Amino acid sequence: MRVLFTSFAHNTHFYSSVPLAWAFRAAGHDVRVASQPALTEAITQAGLTAVPVGTDHAVHDFAQQQSSTNSDHPEVNLAEDRPEIVTWDFALGIQTMLTPLLYAKVNDGMVDDLVAFARSWQPDLVIWEPFTYAGAVAARVTGAAHARLLWGGPDVQSRTRGLFLDRLAEQPPEHRDDPLAEWLTWTLDRFGAEFDEEVVTGQWTIDQAPASTRLPLPQRIVPMRYVPYNGKSVIPDWLHEAPKKPRVCLTLGVSAREALGGDGVSVADLIEATADLDIELIATLDSSQRELLPRVPDNTRLVDFVPMHALLPTCSAIVYHGGAGTWSSALLAGVPHIMLADMYDSVLKAEQLERLGAGLLQRPADLTPRSLRDKLVRVLENPSFAEAAAKLRAEVLADPSPAEVVGVLERLTAEHRS
Repeated sequence: MRVLFTSFAHNTHFYSSVPLAWAFRAAGHDVRVASQPALTEAITQAGLTAVPVGTDHAVHDFAQQQSSTNSDHPEVNLAEDRPEIVTWDFALGIQTMLTPLLYAKVNDGMVDDLVAFARSWQPDLVIWEPFTYAGAVAARVTGAAHARLLWGGPDVQSRTRGLFLDRLAEQPPEHRDDPLAEWLTWTLDRFGAEFDEEVVTGQWTIDQAPASTRLPLPQRIVPMRYVPYNGKSVIPDWLHEAPKKPRVCLTLGVSAREALGGDGVSVADLIEATADLDIELIATLDSSQRELLPRVPDNTRLVDFVPMHALLPTCSAIVYHGGAGTWSSALLAGVPHIMLADMYDSVLKAEQLERLGAGLLQRPADLTPRSLRDKLVRVLENPSFAEAAAKLRAEVLADPSPAEVVGVLERLTAEHRS
């Protein structure tokens, strides 16, 4: 069987697909990974065969916007589902913003090359990460079966789309604007193919989130255990030894380079706030972030990078921004969370963790050194958080591995390809 994975050129979105791609390879299938040229090195470093398509210009612009705290674009919280908030204007506004800003920007430059490659190679199955609709387009044009592969976390993208369609159906025909459908219809029409909602949802969805965090959605789900992949990884010597004190991971991403809280709280403030705690704080900071620190407390170790799948099983808590890979790795490790959550799906994930008793939500706008310190002490001193995190770990391990999922996907491919 020929299996084509597609992702736009953003490492973390691609990384979540590597274990499944290798499961297909190990089962004897032919696998290709298509993305913009900027991702070629990451694909080949993973030992997979790269197919460069399109150009890097638009995707580089998007990546810069993603990593910049000074972006002019408003934050998008796709966790919102309250009927009094999700009005027609609200739902249409989300679709109107996401379609040109995210979906079209990261796909338009690669669609033509990807369709040309798919027509030549004739994949049986296309697996695409949720932003890369070019994969669904190529599958529809060539008759391949196709599925979305979620990075990890609740499927807020599908829920937001479903809420929009509900509001759309309530409008008179002359007011039924659908920016995503319009863009995909125009794109597919160029290749003689037609749009329907299956292009948006995939024929099924491969979900790497544990069962208690999945959203009830009307689509076929194939559960799959999350298996971490972090790219090039080296285990540092200090990680071979068991921690002598409770170990806490602090990893805040690029946002830590600037102010985090409403009063200009910085990463230096957060590290200083925990300086008197009897813990070992592992803070992942690059050189530019380290320059902002007036001092490094005795209980703090600074690292540029450490593979989370190796670090987190040794930790008693993690403080982070809610990214999909870190969230999934923390669930797998059974570590209690403190999430600085404010956009996309991170708010919902933090709320779910609070409901399940495995973590706490800290909104960045309300963040102070004292609030973080208090939450950290609470998580470390109350064993119920670790107990709830262990239950979530058991849920993760109960799902079938990528190797076990391959047989399911083989059968679904036979049912759906045309």
